[in-house]
Amino acid sequence: MGTVIYSVASSLDGYNSDAQGDFSWAVPDEAVVAALTADLASVSTYLYGRRMYETMAVWETDPTAPTWSPESARFADTWKRADKVVYSSSLERTWTGRTRLEREFTAEAVERARSEAAGDLTIEGPTLAGSALALGVVDVVELLLCPVTVGGGTPVFPSGLSLDLRLVRERRFDNGMVQITYDVDRPRRTA
Repeated sequence: MGTVIYSVASSLDGYNSDAQGDFSWAVPDEAVVAALTADLASVSTYLYGRRMYETMAVWETDPTAPTWSPESARFADTWKRADKVVYSSSLERTWTGRTRLEREFTAEAVERARSEAAGDLTIEGPTLAGSALALGVVDVVELLLCPVTVGGGTPVFPSGLSLDLRLVRERRFDNGMVQITYDVDRPRRTA
């Protein structure tokens, strides 16, 4: 059974995007993209809500994405090879390969995806991840802290969520970003 990893970029004041929905301040440089792509070696499945899927689909639908940089090309290849599960009641269809649409997001749906996955799973986007955290199906929280405060917007964690976390790794980058990885400190689900 794969590990479910909540992977998210965060401002220092705890937001994934600002009040206008902008997250351009979180764009990683080549060293960060290389590190994140290397981290994805164990990931076989991405779990997305509609908005995050629409954002990430560019890695397959925009033919210029792999030309942005050498590391972008590696990331695009990694993204295209992975399975994607999109949880949405409003999306009519998906438009990328290796992608399926699920209408309901439940603990059972995550466990089904976990049992079908050949490796680990990432859950991206604070809205879907907030639901997953509340359901108790997230094993690891991985924050990419960006050296900026934005003063409001979409929070990385939902209001009222209480978690005990155990630090397992920290990595600093020359651009001021810091990646912090925590295990969710609770008994892991077993098959």
